[in-house]
Amino acid sequence: MNSIEALLAKFISTRKKTEEICAPLEVEDYVPQPIADVSPPKWHLGHTTWFFEQFVLLPFDPGYRVFSEDFAYLFNSYYNHAGNRVLRPNRGLMSRPPVREVMAYRSHVTERLSLWLEKGDFEQEAEERVVLGIYHEEQHQELLVYDMKYILGNQPTFPVYGEGFRTKPVSEGQFSKVSSGVFEIGFEGEGFCYDNELGRHRVFLEEFEISESLVSNGEYLEFIQAGGYLNFDPWLDEGWSFIQKEQIRAPLYWHEVEGEWWNYTLRGFEKVDWNLPVQHISYYEAQAFASWKGFRLPTEFEWEVAAKQFDWGQLWEWTGSSYLPYPGFKKAPGALGEYNGKFMVSQQVLRGGSVATPQGHSRPTYRNFFHPSSRWIFSGIRLAK
Repeated sequence: MNSIEALLAKFISTRKKTEEICAPLEVEDYVPQPIADVSPPKWHLGHTTWFFEQFVLLPFDPGYRVFSEDFAYLFNSYYNHAGNRVLRPNRGLMSRPPVREVMAYRSHVTERLSLWLEKGDFEQEAEERVVLGIYHEEQHQELLVYDMKYILGNQPTFPVYGEGFRTKPVSEGQFSKVSSGVFEIGFEGEGFCYDNELGRHRVFLEEFEISESLVSNGEYLEFIQAGGYLNFDPWLDEGWSFIQKEQIRAPLYWHEVEGEWWNYTLRGFEKVDWNLPVQHISYYEAQAFASWKGFRLPTEFEWEVAAKQFDWGQLWEWTGSSYLPYPGFKKAPGALGEYNGKFMVSQQVLRGGSVATPQGHSRPTYRNFFHPSSRWIFSGIRLAK
């Protein structure tokens, strides 16, 4: 299989996978937006399609005409260079276009881009745009899972989605030691990476130890039972203010029913399995738990250096590192320069991946990032000292 055939196959399989993730939903599930952070599935389907239309077909396929003049306004996310857009909190107000029209839009763009790829008459920049679009859609596949869970998990009947995206039990782990030294950080070699992974550079790390396992629900229960959410001492001031304002007393989706803890999973409402890794934890909660245990969260550099010493990929793991540029970081010109760089403030880095991350999408140098208050993402805790 040559590179063009492989790219075409990857493009088509990625487009199909997004629709497969949505398949268990009812049409009514495609529209709600319970909070601003959660986008409706219909919007994800339209936005990932608009990305290919806007950044590949329009600039590189001379004969292409947009499917609808309205869709750039409806499905742009945050690209100021690409024009005006619906505000993020208002995505759930769009009952139109109907789902069937969004699916027709997907088919139209998929077919047109597939034909364009089959011709093979395009420059390297165009190919790089397609690759970026594929990885962009894979990011949205994971966000789709987060958002669908939030939409379903905030309904009074706790509907069942299906059997996928399960985590595996963990045991209280041993700590692996890493000696002090100078280490190379960042992406190198062949293959795809995001611009925020570039600028490979050296860092000096003092000797540290890192847990070989994620924190379990059972371990986290001890924090709750010890009054962890009621005692300001282990919390950062901003985190303490956050849980007071939001009246948070347990991980997202946990509910205490007649003295027993239950949680919403994609399989429905179930008793909490104490052997599974605790998830849907904000950075504030992760930091407070680590402090209460007498440990801390690893920095993103410690995590990257030690990643070969433990299994990762069940949950994104909060680190103690703010999301900042690597030495020599440069934004790309135009709209694609808005992809990562403009978010390098008030965000915390997460490393690894989750059960909702598409296979082959993540790598040890991958720098995910969210606001410290984020809880609907598939996030967990690994301790360091």
